[in-house]
Amino acid sequence: MTKICLCLTGKTIAQDLALIDKYRTYIDIAELRVDCLEDKEYEYIRRFPELAGLPVILTVRRKIDGGCFIQGEAARILLISRGLAFAKLDHRQNFAYVDLEEDLDIPSLEEVVRAFGTRIIRSFHNLHCTDPNLESHLRSLFRVGDEIAKAAVTPHSLDDVRRVVSVAKTLRGRDTIILAMGDCGQCTRILAAKYGGYLTYTSAQAEDNVPSGAPGHIDPIELSERYRFRKMNAATAVYGITGYPLVTTLSPQFHNEVVAREEINAVYVRFPSETIDEFMRFADEIELCGASITVPHKEAVISYLTSADTQVAMIGACNTIIRTDNGWRGWNTDASGFSGSFLATTNRKDFKRMKVTVIGAGGAARAILAEIARLGGKVLLLNRNLYRARQLAEKYHFEYGLLDDRDSLRRIKKFSNIIVQTTSVGMEPDIYADPLPNYDFTGKEVVMDIIYKPEHTAFLSRALDAGCTVINGYDMLIRQAKYQFEHFFGRKYPEIQPKP
Repeated sequence: MTKICLCLTGKTIAQDLALIDKYRTYIDIAELRVDCLEDKEYEYIRRFPELAGLPVILTVRRKIDGGCFIQGEAARILLISRGLAFAKLDHRQNFAYVDLEEDLDIPSLEEVVRAFGTRIIRSFHNLHCTDPNLESHLRSLFRVGDEIAKAAVTPHSLDDVRRVVSVAKTLRGRDTIILAMGDCGQCTRILAAKYGGYLTYTSAQAEDNVPSGAPGHIDPIELSERYRFRKMNAATAVYGITGYPLVTTLSPQFHNEVVAREEINAVYVRFPSETIDEFMRFADEIELCGASITVPHKEAVISYLTSADTQVAMIGACNTIIRTDNGWRGWNTDASGFSGSFLATTNRKDFKRMKVTVIGAGGAARAILAEIARLGGKVLLLNRNLYRARQLAEKYHFEYGLLDDRDSLRRIKKFSNIIVQTTSVGMEPDIYADPLPNYDFTGKEVVMDIIYKPEHTAFLSRALDAGCTVINGYDMLIRQAKYQFEHFFGRKYPEIQPKP
């Protein structure tokens, strides 16, 4: 079973021991990052395994490998030797592992540690890119046969991550740790158990006030509870969400909670990708079962579908795909998610006699316009790109205009029963951005922003202050996700309401 390792980056032994106590029920191993300790703490490192009460990796990471150690190599070897010296017959009082970089060659030290049951993790770190010869590089680390081969590389795209996963699959059955760093590669840490990795690394939560052990670490509680890491195996079905930059999404929280309660052997993971082409290649590599598609890929993904429901063709956007024996099938759940949320909140049955301003002309706007047209409303569509606005609006014989145009501000007054904001403007981290800063709300408008984090964007806050009825995107998110669940798993959604 793939182990969960907590990377300890505290400045003191006491701080690291406190972190072990906090996360003990969620971890199997701890890594003592000696390079993060204050110098005065070095004399205590030998006793750490006994004090920790669980298997510990001894690591003194150099700065060039992503660590903090900047002294000479002789000083580093001395620290490693100090930690491994005076080995006890009771192996629990010794370091269970020592991480030695591939260019650190000390045969005499290695013989001693092996004699007392300490395993060597032979590692290399590429902080700049992924290794073009990753598989052969990893195989070369098995020098004696009992080493654990570790590679931590830096991807620049989901294609890079795909190559890392391919190597992990090829070397399944060997004791390997193969990880892609950063946000782009975080999925390799979560899916390590599916591909038989020896362990995956985690770091303490931000509230613990210690630095992350490496880019892309998540905390052991999230890994254990949200992603059910210890229950993951080769048969676990993988679902996920793709988009870019994909900074904010509650979808993993929602879907993983539901599959846990339904006891489905599945996991739902973030896969940020700049292009839909990269994502679809990655999906084939990991045999992805289904995915949520978000900005900016809702339109481009249609070219990969072999079948789709009628709404996808009508709307021209797809936000849900599943793998079938005949290829990818697509749906659009944004449309029913939007209308269901808006009409329930406002206690309306349709949009008849309503004049609506819609901001944006992306995939979400396509779904929203289709629903407003179906339910009898009239729309003024505003976008920064006039061509896209005209192309979409004319499909429904709606009016359109430039978002920043003075004349458009005047026209909004005629379409101000409802104002719907569909762009990413105002989403974290740029929470102070406002897509319509020069419009003065009268307080009579019903204003909806499909962003759900923050709860009130700058745009929505202005509307609220003016006395408008406001709706954020959370309820829409939940509704469309319920429909996605039913497509993913072919069963009725269980009535569970996750907390926001």
